[in-house]
This record gives sequence, structure tokens and C-alpha cells, in this order.
Amino acid sequence: MNQAAPLTDAKRLPWIDTARGFAILGIFLVNLPSFHGPYFLYGSPNNYWGTEEPGIWQAILDIFFQASFYTLFSFLFGFGMQVILENLKAREVASPRKVAVRRSIFLIIFGLIHGLLIWYGDILFTYGIIALLLLLFVKSKNVTLFIWSLCLLLIPNLLFTGLLYMASLFEDIGNFANTAAIEASYQHYGNGTWKEILAQNVNDWLYSNSLLNFIFVIFNILPMFLIGMIFARKKWLHNVQEHHKTLHKIWIISFLLFLLFKAGPYLFGNPFWFSMLQDAIGGSASAIFYVLTITFLYPKLTGWFQLIGSVGKMAFTNYILQSIIGVFIFYSIGLGLYGQLSPFPTLLIGIIVFAIQIVLSHLWLQKFKRGPLEWMWRSLIYKKKLPNKREYVD
Repeated sequence: MNQAAPLTDAKRLPWIDTARGFAILGIFLVNLPSFHGPYFLYGSPNNYWGTEEPGIWQAILDIFFQASFYTLFSFLFGFGMQVILENLKAREVASPRKVAVRRSIFLIIFGLIHGLLIWYGDILFTYGIIALLLLLFVKSKNVTLFIWSLCLLLIPNLLFTGLLYMASLFEDIGNFANTAAIEASYQHYGNGTWKEILAQNVNDWLYSNSLLNFIFVIFNILPMFLIGMIFARKKWLHNVQEHHKTLHKIWIISFLLFLLFKAGPYLFGNPFWFSMLQDAIGGSASAIFYVLTITFLYPKLTGWFQLIGSVGKMAFTNYILQSIIGVFIFYSIGLGLYGQLSPFPTLLIGIIVFAIQIVLSHLWLQKFKRGPLEWMWRSLIYKKKLPNKREYVD
């Protein structure tokens, strides 16, 4: 049996790295309202920014970004997991599942460090847990994966949407807020010491990762893991020209669902009771639409997409870096802008930070094979110190 090792650059699909880079941008733009203030977590679900009219920027964020990019990342995670398992099997590595389990366990550990000590909105812990569930499906047939993905995505979300709709007939469910939690967030994140910020962060992490919340997150993320695995097995994104007809059909269907479920609710007031389906079906469809659009456009925009792909190759590092930057900009231990910016400058920060990450990632990858956290993670997974510095031959 051969030793396990990560994929080489020659085996990477550049349009997948680009999609991962766009996902990092989208995730940061969606996370920024949570860095900005407490309303995304504890306020009215119809307004991420406070009591004033959110305006066009929230609508843009809601339609084009909300629930689209963590689902895109979920798709790419499942896709990558399948590629890794196939690579390990091709190398005749003993127990590929053990490698996958180590991968998930270390991701959970990184997620706990990130979520408890830096920013409560961490997704790595969640991905690590769900990745362990994904291993239950690695020997399942594609049709089984597809049926499971549809059932997990549709059944709970349809049931809960029905309950929300019935509740909305008797009470306004779209305008609630936890006033005490909002005040505590302003006090600790906006004016608190490092110790107070850390305590508030732990409290918010526990709230975000309550059992009920976590179950609903599984219903949205695990289906996209499974769909990503199907795409990887079918080699649809490996051999784009060969499967162009199939991909084009999926692209059209995903676009129509994206339009219907993400933008459609605004035609009847974007009610809160519809938000579960908007995120689950609309978010999943938009994720597939985005990855296929990037794949189709890659040959025409190779230069630009390669730069964005640099961010994608260092997605782990860039994701954590965004959290550190967000904490520095908004919390009292940094610039202290918590709750002080309107939507446009808040989102503009995301664009500027991403542009800087493109430059830094490109420069880093000229000298190193992987980002620092990617190198650390893979070294732990494969139980050896991997070489990271690029070797140039004159």
C-alpha cells in the first residue's frame, strides 16, 4: 500500500478553485452584517442592519448572496471529498475512510478554535460534523444520493414552511427581536474588554449551534454535500465539453429555480414564512447555477478567474483571515465600528478586503504550494510535515 498524500496542482480543476474563491467572497459579504451588529442573530429577520429601512442593498444581498455561497461551498466540499477518496483509492492507500475521518476531526478542532476564540459565526465545525455523516454515503449509488438529497432538502423545509405560514395567519412572525440580547451585544462587542467580547462570543456560538438550529443546518448542507459527490462521480466538471449538454440543462433548471425562489418572493412582499424555502431551494439552485456559470465562463476569463482561484486555493486561510479582519474593524478591541455603518459601506469593506486577499493569495502561492492553514491541516491529516515551499529549477 502507498502512503496517502494530497492532490498535486496538476490534478486540480482551476474552475473549481475559482468557484471556491467566489464562495469566499460571498460568504464574507453575508457574514458582514453579523460583524456589523446583532440584528442578523437576534433582531428582526427582515432587517439585518437595525431599525431603519434596509433598502436595496439588503435585497441584493438576500437575492444573490444569502444562502447561496455556504451552499456553494457545501457543494464544493462534497465534490472535493469524493475526489480525495478516489485519489486515495487510486493510490491504493489503506483505509481511505480513516484519512477522511482525520480530515473531519481536525476540521472540527479548527472550527471550535475559530468559533469560540475568534468569531461565533464559524462554519468549519458544522462542516466537520456533517462530513462525518457524509461518510455513511460513500458506498451508496448515485440514485440513492440524489433521493436522499431531495428528501433531506424538501421534506423538513416544506413542513416547517407550512407551520410558519399557519402561524403567520394569527400573528406577525416577521418582526420579533431579542432586545436584551441586542443590548448585551452592543455593550460587549461595541464597548467591552477582550474578556467580555470572548464571553459574548461563546454565548452567541452556543446559541447559533443549538440542537434545533444544527438540525436545520444539516438539512441544508448535507444535501449539497451529496449533490457535489454526484457531480464528482459523474466527472461532469472534469470533462466539461463531453458533458456540456447535460450541464447546460442543469444550468437552465437551476437558473429558473434560482429566479423563482430567490427573487420571486419579492413579488408578494418577501414574507418571513417563505424564507426557509427561499434559502433551501433558492440557495441550493443558485449555488449550482453559480458553479456552472463559472465553469462555462472560465475559458473566456481565464486570467481574471485564475487570480480569484488563488483565493480559492487558500480558502481555509482566507476564511479565517476574514474573521480576524471583521473582528478588528467592528469590535471595540479594534476600530470599534460595531453598529455604526450603513449597509453600503459595510458591503464595500467586503469588496476591498477580497481584492486585497486576491493580491496576497497570488503573491503567497508564487512561493508556496498551499496557504499556511491548508498546509497545517493537510500535515495533520497525513501525519507528516508536508513540503510547502516551491522549488524552482533554472
